[in-house]
Amino acid sequence: MSSDDELAERLRSGDEKALRTAYERHGAAVLYLAQRLLGNRADAEDVTQLTFVAAWTGRDGYDPQRGTILSWLLGIARRKVVDRLRSAARDERVTETVRTQLSPAAAPETPERIVDRLIVADELGRLPDEQRRSLELAFFDDLTHPQIAAMTGLPLGTVKSHIRRGMASLRRRWEVDGAAFGSRSAGPSRAL
Repeated sequence: MSSDDELAERLRSGDEKALRTAYERHGAAVLYLAQRLLGNRADAEDVTQLTFVAAWTGRDGYDPQRGTILSWLLGIARRKVVDRLRSAARDERVTETVRTQLSPAAAPETPERIVDRLIVADELGRLPDEQRRSLELAFFDDLTHPQIAAMTGLPLGTVKSHIRRGMASLRRRWEVDGAAFGSRSAGPSRAL
């Protein structure tokens, strides 16, 4: 048995030290792939972490007959990168929707627009403090993620996670409330 075959067997049997060894051997390759595909070190680090978590939880699915442990890890990393890119695209659409909902209107406020603004404010109020603060700094103060990190003292990855989770919470909430807004053409649920 080669050392990677032995490592794979230990990993599949639930040896936590094998996960650490797999990370030490192949973490740099996973990080390199993620960074090349995403173009962002912080996101690549998140994807690397998610890859090894997924490898641990899905270790029973690894079949050494189908490829090396490195190719298995890189396959997981590719899927996590695709998930991250899709999530970023969804977040960008939601971000634009929230921006349009929160920006001052040039036209007179219609009752529907006022209701939409109140809904956005109410939904922001339901978020955990750090998520709400990160979203407020991004949308109301128009700060970039690095600027928010510098201002709050939070790591950049944490700021991105807060914004991503906050946007996902808003999106889920609007999807749940979609039936209430379904008859209006400009409601938050229609725009999402």
